[in-house]
Amino acid sequence: MDEMYYGLVPKLWNETIDAHRAAVRDATLDATAALVAEHGLVALTMSQIAEKAGIGRATLYKYFPDVQTILVAWHERQVTTHLDQLAAAADPADPAGVRLEAVLQAYAFIQHHSGRHGGELSTPLHRGEHVDRARQRLHRFVQDLITEGAKAGDLRVDVSADELTCYCLHALTAAGTLATPDAVHRLVAITLTGLRPQRPEPTRHHHS
Repeated sequence: MDEMYYGLVPKLWNETIDAHRAAVRDATLDATAALVAEHGLVALTMSQIAEKAGIGRATLYKYFPDVQTILVAWHERQVTTHLDQLAAAADPADPAGVRLEAVLQAYAFIQHHSGRHGGELSTPLHRGEHVDRARQRLHRFVQDLITEGAKAGDLRVDVSADELTCYCLHALTAAGTLATPDAVHRLVAITLTGLRPQRPEPTRHHHS
């Protein structure tokens, strides 16, 4: 009996520590998100974050050495959440062209929302391994949809899927500067127009 009991303790103990660590991390990142929304990225202190998260400063320092580390972790969670939202925007049962439109619409509105709330995504936090990984994942995701749409004849084939993906993602970052949702919808529509197969120019008949 004793042997069985002692065998269980480390596992339960580790799970409890992991749960506590996750709870502290979530509370810290939620508090950081709220403070950034209120005050922007400048002048954030460990004391502010600890108070907002409802945890002691000593506990906070145990998990995060400084504000910059917290900001990077918060930004990484934000980027991952956005990518998950984009993946969820496309219904797998729909044709590739329809899925692509849904994904680009979602991407444009994420950019729009970020731009309207202080543009926190265009900060030094935008440089880092987690952002590079996210960009690569996003690029592959969109490129696969464009490749599939081109094979189905819905999208143009005279430009590579890689180039078209760059075009889409760069064009839609402009949504962060637009004032209204209607303007975002128009930007997405214009971007999609550039992806469609180009009709051949009508032949002009010269009268002799």
